[in-house]
Formats: sequence, structure tokens, C-alpha cells
Amino acid sequence: MEKVKIGILGLGAISGIYLQNLTEVFQDVEVAGVYDLFADKVAAVTEKYSTAKTYASMEEMLQDKELEIILNLTRPLEHYETTKAALLAGKHVYSEKPLASTYEQGCELVTLAQEKGLMLGGAPDTFLGAGIQTCRKLIADGFIGTPIGAAARMVCHGHEGWHPAPEFYYQSGAGPMMDMGPYYLTALVNLLGGVKEVTGVVSKGFETRTITSQPHYGQNIKVEVPTHVNGILKFANGAVGTITTTFDVYDNQTVLEIYGTKGTLRAPDPNGFGGPVQLLRAEDGAFKEMPLLFEYRENSRGLGVADMARALRSGRQMRADYSQTLHVLELMTAFEKSSVQGRTLQMETSYERKPAMRNDLVKGILD
Repeated sequence: MEKVKIGILGLGAISGIYLQNLTEVFQDVEVAGVYDLFADKVAAVTEKYSTAKTYASMEEMLQDKELEIILNLTRPLEHYETTKAALLAGKHVYSEKPLASTYEQGCELVTLAQEKGLMLGGAPDTFLGAGIQTCRKLIADGFIGTPIGAAARMVCHGHEGWHPAPEFYYQSGAGPMMDMGPYYLTALVNLLGGVKEVTGVVSKGFETRTITSQPHYGQNIKVEVPTHVNGILKFANGAVGTITTTFDVYDNQTVLEIYGTKGTLRAPDPNGFGGPVQLLRAEDGAFKEMPLLFEYRENSRGLGVADMARALRSGRQMRADYSQTLHVLELMTAFEKSSVQGRTLQMETSYERKPAMRNDLVKGILD
């Protein structure tokens, strides 16, 4: 297969693992160009990856006819404008999460991609890793019987105590749900299918936060978004799930459990690709660790865009496409809307799961 040439837009911290995997692991892609507003970041990348072209502006990059896919690694609040610009330039786009800051923006991007016949998808791609894919197979093979429920929790006290620039996490478009919700919700819909109803209750535990990390020690942050989000999800298959994401609690928890008529499945942290999978069957009386049945157990960010590249060449559907990223975006924004309106909301989007990963292929080459 002819390699798909990718341009990376934005060279923040997460770009390092993308660059590593797209150049060393995944064989169907080529990082052909990079751009960032900060020239020193571009210089550092091109020193290590000398084959990547550089550009004077984002607009110049988007006009490069050799680039087929734009990997959008800009900051979340910039995803809408930058993805829109790339689509208007005729590029397929794979974006870091979330698709956009609002559901309405996400709908606009999806409509634009459809009108122009372009592929649009994005992170997280952790659900394609060994952990969640093993859980999906165990559920499909009947190990927990019929799924009837789920619980997800991401509990911590926020970022101001350790992150060098924590302000963003408390501004519009961020908060615990927009920051970490994509991992949990993407895993849930891949394990249980689409959601049809949502009820939410949200709150804000602290009006301001004081930074205790360097280099902004002592600076106060105004909190603009809900920092404690509780949601109830009714899945199309009849299962009922709960999710909590919070920056208000003095504890650290990452929980993702699926409940069935014959047992319970503890999934690994959905922010990772591997991790332990534990199964409790009624007859066993205790959890047992299950073997991982798929490849990509380590940090494999870039797996989703490699899957997009394979889909682009083969004509099949990509697994992390806009039907998934838009459904998850609607879910994340619906919890606050439900809380404000004081009622259960019917989802506008629906979601059908894409094919599961295969475990009989050479690592780095997708089906």
C-alpha cells in the first residue's frame, strides 16, 4: 500500500508520542510535514525527524497537495477553527479530543466533512488498544451474560498542584468532563453501543483555585466550568450506566466496570491502551485477571490515525470516525444541559459500533 502522507498541526507535549509511533510503529503512514506557531518546537522536531517539511503558516501547510491527512494536535479550544480550515482546504482530518468545544460546532464540522466527501475522526484511540478490545471480546463471547449496567469514575482534585499551566482546565471548553470524559465515554459506547437518553447533575466545588505548582505558584484561577459532573446514561440496548468526573475530590480513582447477568468486568484505565482486565463470574466469587488478547498494550497514540490511513486506501470505514466523536461530544455537553434544564434529554445522535480489532495481524499494519 502506498503510504499516506500526514501533516501534524501543533507540536505540544502529546506530539512526541504521536511522532514516535507514526514513524517507528505504523507502516502505512509518513509524517511529511509539521507546523506550530512556535518556531523552536518546529526546529526541535525537524532536528529529530529531518524528512518532515516545515511551513511559514498553517495556511501554507494546508495548501500542500502532498498532505492527505491533517493530524490536529492544537489546543482543544482551537480544534473547531483549525479542523474547519483543514476541511475547507480539502484535507481529511484526525483531531485530538474533543472534536470541538460545543455540540453545535461539532455538528457543523461533520456536515462540512460530509458535503466535501472527506474523512473526519479523532481521539481517543485508546479503545483500540489491547485492554478495551479484550473487554469487548469477553462481552461478545458471553462471559458476563447480557450487559445490564456500567459505572465509570474519574476522581481527582484537579491540576493546579502539579501542572505547569493549569489555567486551561478550568476555562470554557474544559473541565473534568471535556478533559477526561472522552476516554470513559468512548470506551463505554464501544463496549455497550450508543446512548439514547442522558440525565445530568453538575456543580462547581470551588469558585477559584490557587496554583501551587511552578512557574505560576500562588496565582489564582477563576473557575468557569462545572468541576463535578454526574451523569446517567440509558443505552440503546437497555443497559443503564453512571459516570462521574470531578476535579473537586481529594482522592484519585479511575474506575470502569461493566455489569452483566452472569458477571462483572473491570476494564483497565481507558486513558491507556493496556492494563489489567478482571472478570468476576457468579460461580467464582472473586475477580480473576484475564489475559490480553490483542496487540497495542503500550502507549500507541497514533493508532487511530493509522486506522484512518488504512481506511482511506482500502475504502472501509475508519473505527474512530465522526459518528463516534460527535456522539461522545453530544454526551459530554448534554450532562450540563440536562442539569440546567432539570430533565432527561433525548440524544440527537445515534451510534453503531465499528468492527472490533483483529489479533492475527503484523503489528503496525492494520486490517
